[in-house]
Amino acid sequence: MRKIGVLLLVAVSFLSFSQDKLLTINDAITGYHLYPKGLRDVQWLPGGQWFSQVATLDGKQVIEVQEIAVTKGRNIIVTLDDINAALPEGKTLSRLPRANWISDKEFQFITDKQGYAYDIEEKGSRALSYTNDAGIGRVQYFDDGSGIYGETTNGFAYSRDNEGKEIGSNTDGIVIGKTVHRSEFGITNGLFPSPSHELMAYYEMDERMVTQYPLYVLADTPATVQMIRYPTAGAKSHHVQVKIKNMATADAPITIQTTGDKEQYLTNVSWSADEKYVLIAIVNRAQNHMWLNKYDAKTGAFIKTLFEEQNKKYVEPEHPAVFLKNDPNKFIWWSERDGYNHLYLYDLEGNMLKQLTKGQWIVTEYHGMSAEGDKFYITATKDSPLERHLYCVNVKNGKMKNLTQTSGYHGLKANKDCSLFIDDYSNTGTPRAIRLIDGDGNLKEVIHQAENPLAEYKIVQMELGKLKGNSGDDLYYRVFKPIDFDANKKYPVVVYLYNGPHLQLITNRWLGGANLWYQYMAQQGYVVFSIDGRGSADRGFAFESAIHRNCGEKEMEDQLTGVEWLKKQSWVDADRLGIHGWSYGGFMTTSVMSRHPGVFKVGVAGGPVIDWTLYEVMYTERYMDTPQENPEGYERTNLKNHVQNLDGKLLMIHGGQDNVVLWQHSLQFLEKAIDEGVQLDYFVYPNHEHNVRGKDRIHLYQKVSEYFFDHL
Repeated sequence: MRKIGVLLLVAVSFLSFSQDKLLTINDAITGYHLYPKGLRDVQWLPGGQWFSQVATLDGKQVIEVQEIAVTKGRNIIVTLDDINAALPEGKTLSRLPRANWISDKEFQFITDKQGYAYDIEEKGSRALSYTNDAGIGRVQYFDDGSGIYGETTNGFAYSRDNEGKEIGSNTDGIVIGKTVHRSEFGITNGLFPSPSHELMAYYEMDERMVTQYPLYVLADTPATVQMIRYPTAGAKSHHVQVKIKNMATADAPITIQTTGDKEQYLTNVSWSADEKYVLIAIVNRAQNHMWLNKYDAKTGAFIKTLFEEQNKKYVEPEHPAVFLKNDPNKFIWWSERDGYNHLYLYDLEGNMLKQLTKGQWIVTEYHGMSAEGDKFYITATKDSPLERHLYCVNVKNGKMKNLTQTSGYHGLKANKDCSLFIDDYSNTGTPRAIRLIDGDGNLKEVIHQAENPLAEYKIVQMELGKLKGNSGDDLYYRVFKPIDFDANKKYPVVVYLYNGPHLQLITNRWLGGANLWYQYMAQQGYVVFSIDGRGSADRGFAFESAIHRNCGEKEMEDQLTGVEWLKKQSWVDADRLGIHGWSYGGFMTTSVMSRHPGVFKVGVAGGPVIDWTLYEVMYTERYMDTPQENPEGYERTNLKNHVQNLDGKLLMIHGGQDNVVLWQHSLQFLEKAIDEGVQLDYFVYPNHEHNVRGKDRIHLYQKVSEYFFDHL
């Protein structure tokens, strides 16, 4: 029998139990007004002595700009009427634009395809030297007001200094200027402007060799098919190049001369400060070898490999090089090479000058350096894996200071020289607080203190704690207990889980990082429990990579550690355990129900991976290798092979337009269940992708909730 160590970390009763109002399912799913209010669109203005937000004044949205000063600084309010009054005759905005700041006095925006700058002090406007005649969607602005760039129907376009140019191709299977590699490796876009904005590096992806997959358009009569390119594990993947376009000339783009396997990954593109070089982290298809290469930005020629990283499991670069503003020949690189995500200092010749951070914790965000360059600022998990704090690090000796101090999960926005930070945080007892601190951690001002939005509701008790897993790892959990909890009674339990890479459920935030559906279920008389097992994010490489080649194995072991703890509690009805998860959590729900039958009476699996051979190349091969290299692992984790063992009531849900976990996954499981004579319940949201959004999400969670009400 496995030994379970228990340490109670936080026990919270959010409110007095004198309140009687209960959440409805609508409240739980779309009750955004029941989450703590914060500030909207908070930005630092250039110069770092002003910040802006979108506020509400007399029922209308305004842009509020506040000056930082030793004594109370000035506040400037900009209304929609102010902006419209400053525009040329016939030019009128129907709603407040987002402020994209050029200076501490002007922000830019587009109306009727023309760019304008608005002066918040003079309350006047001027036309800028660009238009959006090319039809750019999701416009991105150059921060000096010189132009815009972004995606178009055919590729991407830019507009600078009265010249616009579309770079694109209508060739089927060629994708230009957009995210590649299924948005893995930290890739969030496909356009990378140089520091001066004269050069644009961009991705060009050829996916003509990738298998096509049908998505059915049911609104058409008869139904039609939309084909998408979807590279599955072990099959052909797309080919990617990086090109550079000089936006000041009519010259054709040049191609970065990468060599090697065309199915390798080109990740984390960055520019050197002088724009002479482009750095690209090349990852082989096996994802166990990375080369950080330097290329000539003028010719595209390969210059040298600055350094390499290898790992028997995988290497996963997710952050481009960050060049130091006060020493542009040096850059910061993120790496897990010592087992934890830390920062390293390199020069442009590839010499490692120093490991900047070290310890059994991870850096989650780099904010920048002080004006003098003697200190840098990071967000990290040094004090607790459940919290995020701001730390100041001495470059010379590595000494660190926690600047946020207050227990909780802190989100930081730094001004340009990191002399001031806007600190937005919460914890299990604080709904939300936003304050201004300086680079030494001194409190300058409390900007906002959120009221408890659930003050009128009868809210349940929540606890955070940790168990000792069979592996010896600490496993953090969160448990909500029913209203009017009585330890002498026995309650049914719903276990909500994800337990996959890149996600952490349990944190020291308001509601413990949970949403209101947990509260809703607890108000209905259920214990709601979650635990982050091995494979979950932000605990270091060994913890996260324990799942390698056997997705689901270690995770189930850790989830069952949580189950054992639950069964030891006098207030748990061990015969009435339910489980629910989506995506990787849907895979885990189905795994436990079919591979550990009898543990859970009821399960609801949403968008589940069933057969890893049907999932995408980049993600699957990182954690499972290819089906050819790891046939035993793929066979063992293929849930179609375990359907005959399914015990209990299982509801499987899928989106008919799912382009992440293809609909084929759950359909094949359903087909195998029919073949085996195994009963399960099944539901489809025909017009939704991987997640059910909008008003239909209420329908989804009403169905999930009622399934537990009816069967648990």
